[in-house]
Amino acid sequence: MSIVLALVALPLVPAIAQEQAPATSAAATESEASPKTLDMITVTAQKREEALQDVPISMTVVPEQVLEDAGVRDIKDVQLLVPALNVTSTSNEGQTTARLRGVGTVGDNPGLESSVGIVIDGVYRPRNGVGFGDLGEVERIEVLKGPQGTVFGKNTSAGLIQVITKRPDYQQSAEGELTVGSYGAIGVAGSYNDALGENSAFRIYATKRKRDGVTDVETGAGPRREDEDGNINFQSVRSQLLLEPSDTLDINFIADFTSRDENCCVGVTTTRGPAAAIVDALAGGQGVIPVADPEQRLAYSNQGTRTDTIDKGISAEVNWITPWFGDATLTSITANRSWDSVNESDLDFSAADIWTRAYGDDLNSVSFDTFSQEFRLTGSTDRLDWMVGLFYSDEDLVRRDAISMGNAYEPYLSIALLNNIAASFPAGLVNTNGAATFLAEAGGQPYGTSFAGRGSMDRFDQNAKSTAAFTNMTFHATDALDLTLGLRYTQEKKEVDSSYANPNGSPSCSAGLGNPAQVAQALIARGVPAQFVGNIVPTVIGYMCLPWANTLFNGLETHQERDEKEWSGTFKAAYRWNEALMTYFSASRGYKAGGFNLDRVQLGVTPSTDTSFPGEFVDAYELGAKATLMDGNLLLNAAYFKQDYSDFQLNSFLGSSYVVRSIPELNTHGVDADMIWQTGIDGLTLQGGLTWLQAEYGDDPLPDAALSRLPGATPGFAPEWQSSAAITYEWGFSDDLIGRFFLGAKYTSEYNTGSDLAPQKMQDAFTLVNARFTLASSADRWSVELWGQNLTDETYAQVGFDAPLQTGSYNAFLGAPRTYGVTFRLKY
Repeated sequence: MSIVLALVALPLVPAIAQEQAPATSAAATESEASPKTLDMITVTAQKREEALQDVPISMTVVPEQVLEDAGVRDIKDVQLLVPALNVTSTSNEGQTTARLRGVGTVGDNPGLESSVGIVIDGVYRPRNGVGFGDLGEVERIEVLKGPQGTVFGKNTSAGLIQVITKRPDYQQSAEGELTVGSYGAIGVAGSYNDALGENSAFRIYATKRKRDGVTDVETGAGPRREDEDGNINFQSVRSQLLLEPSDTLDINFIADFTSRDENCCVGVTTTRGPAAAIVDALAGGQGVIPVADPEQRLAYSNQGTRTDTIDKGISAEVNWITPWFGDATLTSITANRSWDSVNESDLDFSAADIWTRAYGDDLNSVSFDTFSQEFRLTGSTDRLDWMVGLFYSDEDLVRRDAISMGNAYEPYLSIALLNNIAASFPAGLVNTNGAATFLAEAGGQPYGTSFAGRGSMDRFDQNAKSTAAFTNMTFHATDALDLTLGLRYTQEKKEVDSSYANPNGSPSCSAGLGNPAQVAQALIARGVPAQFVGNIVPTVIGYMCLPWANTLFNGLETHQERDEKEWSGTFKAAYRWNEALMTYFSASRGYKAGGFNLDRVQLGVTPSTDTSFPGEFVDAYELGAKATLMDGNLLLNAAYFKQDYSDFQLNSFLGSSYVVRSIPELNTHGVDADMIWQTGIDGLTLQGGLTWLQAEYGDDPLPDAALSRLPGATPGFAPEWQSSAAITYEWGFSDDLIGRFFLGAKYTSEYNTGSDLAPQKMQDAFTLVNARFTLASSADRWSVELWGQNLTDETYAQVGFDAPLQTGSYNAFLGAPRTYGVTFRLKY
C-alpha cells in the first residue's frame, strides 16, 4: 500500500510528506506506483526538510485526510488526536487556551500571553483565541512539544501548534461541501484553484456554518430571550495568490476574513451552595438549578452571552534561492492582522438580575492589531545545516470593560454578607430580618440607591514590541552523530495606559470610606457585639468597595512600562545507531515575556497602580528514541521529558476578576510515546499514543490565601494519563467505489479544572470517541460521509470556576455533547 494511503488513514501521524498526492483507491494507487513505507516521510520541524526519524523533537503531525475523518475544523478539535494536548474555552469561544504536557494559560485576561504558541501559514498569532476558528483547507497541523522559541519565536515555552493551509497549484480544481447534522447544523463550503498563467496561480476558499445551541437556558424575567446557548454562526473566506516569476523566486499572498456572531457561553451549576437560595428568592422563582446536574445541560441566565468577533489579515511569504552562500534561501514573511471581539456576559450565571457586562464596542470588547516581519536565511554544506533570522512584531491591544449592577445586586450582597456575619455568632444574636437593606443602613443611603447602573467603565491601551535575532545550526559531526545548537536573543518592550471610571459614582463605597462610624453603627444596630465591630467594619467596607464599585478607581489613570532582554536556546545531540534506531538528547531554555493585568487589581480597597507580572522561564530536557521496524512499516517513538518552570504565570479567577500570579516553581516530567503501524492488511492502519505526566508546584508557601492549596500539589489541567487510539480501514467495494471507516478515541484520567485546585472542580476520567464512515468514488469525484463526535455523549467540564459572589457554589463550562450528521462532497 502506498505512503499516501498510509498517511490519509492515520488519525495521528508524527510526520507527513511535504507534498501529498490526491487520495485514490488502493487498487488504483498500487497499479500506478510501487509500495512506499513510513520511514520515507519528511517534516519541517526545524524549518528545513528532514526525515521524520532523524528529527530530535517530540512532535505530532496530522494530515489533511485525517483532519477530515476526525471532524477537525479548529484547534480545539485537534486535541482528540494528540494525547498531550488539551484545548479549553470559557466565557466565549474566543477565549480559548491550549495546553501541552499540562502547561498552558487560562484565558479571560488578554494581558496574559500563551505558553503554547499558534502559527498559521508562518504567521504568529498573539493569543490562542485569536487562532480559533474554521481553519478551512488545511494541508497539515503540526504539534511540537516542549519549548520551541529558538526557531518559532515568542511565547512557545510549552510548545507550538503550527497550521499549514493548502497553497495554490497549477491544476484546475474545485470542491464543494454540504453538511447537515444534529442541533440543526448546516454548513456549506467551497473552494476553487486554478492557474493564472505559466507563473501564477490562485486558490480561494469560503464557508458558512450554523448550528443551534447545545445548552438549554432558563432566562427568568430576562431581558435575555434566547433559550439556548453555545450555537454556531460564522462565515469565513481565505484567498491566496502564488507568483513564481523565476525558478528561484516564489511569492504567496494570503488574505483571510472570518466573522462570528454567536451566543456563548453559559456556565452550568456543578455544586449548589447556600447562596443559591438567596438567588432564587431575588429571581422571583428559580434563579439557580434546584439540584446540580450537569448531565441536563441546563443553565440559568437572565442576561445575554452574545459574542461578535471579526478576525482578518493579509500576509506575504517570499522565498528566494539566492546566489549567496551556496544558494542559500532567503525567506521573508510579512503580516498585518486585526482581531476584534465584542461580548456580553451574565456575571452571576443565574436568572437573577445581579450584575452583567453589557454588549457594546465601547463597553466590553477586546481588539488586537498586529504587524509582524520575519527574515530567515537558510543554507547547508556537507557538514553543516544552518539558519539565521530576525523577527519583529508590533502589537496594539485595546480592552474596554464595563460592569453594570442590576436591581438584585444590592439586596443580594446585603443578604449574603449579613448572613455570613450572623453565622459567626450564636443563632439569633444578629438580627437578619430585612437583611436586604443592610448595606443601605451601613452607608446611610436610601435603599435601592447604593448600587445602581454602571459601576465601572475602564479602558486599557497596551503596546508590545518584540525584536529578536536567532540561529539554529546542525553540525554533522560524523555519519551517525548530529549536534544542533540554537540561540535566540529577544527584546520585549511593553507599555500600557489604563483609564478607570465609575459612572454611577459608587455612592455606597464613598459612604463607607467617608464614614466608617456609620458602618459600625449599622452593625451594632443589627446586634453585633461591640467588641467585635472593629474587626468586621473593614470587611463590610470591602464588600461595599468591590473592584467595579470602588470609588478610589474613579478618575484614576496610570501608565506602566517594562523592558525585557533575554536569551533562550537549545542544544540537541542525535545518534543513529543503525537504520532502525535513532536516539537523542535535548536541553532547552524557554522564555515567555511578562506583562500587565488588564483588569482592576486592588489590595484591600486600595487600587494597585502596578499590575505587572514577570517573565516566565523553563528549563526543559528530553531523552528520546525513534525506531523504524518491519521494513519501515512500523514506527515506534518515545521520549522522556523534564520541564522546570520558574515564575510560572498562573491566571486565577478571584470571584470578581482574573489576576495573574507568578508562581515560583512548577516541575513536570513524564513520557510521550507514539506508535504507527501500516499493517500487512491492505487499507488497515493502527495508531496509538500515550502521555504519562507528573506535575507538581514547588513547596514554598504562597502569600495569597486563594492559592493555599497549590504548594506541593498537582496543578490544574494536568491529568496523569492521556492516551489516544484509532483504526482506519479503507477497501474497495468495486472498481468504482471505495469505503473508509475511521474510529478514534481519547482517554483522559481525572484532573482538576481550576487554577485554585478547589476539590469541587475535579473532573472524573472520561473518554471521547469520534467515528466516520465514507463512501466515495474511486476517482475521488464525490463522497458521502456519515459522522459522529463524542459518540458516547460524555458530559465533562472544560473549566470549573467559583460562582461569582456565591460562596459554596461552583459552575463549569462544559465540553460539546454528542453530535452527528452527514457530509456530501463533490470534487472536480
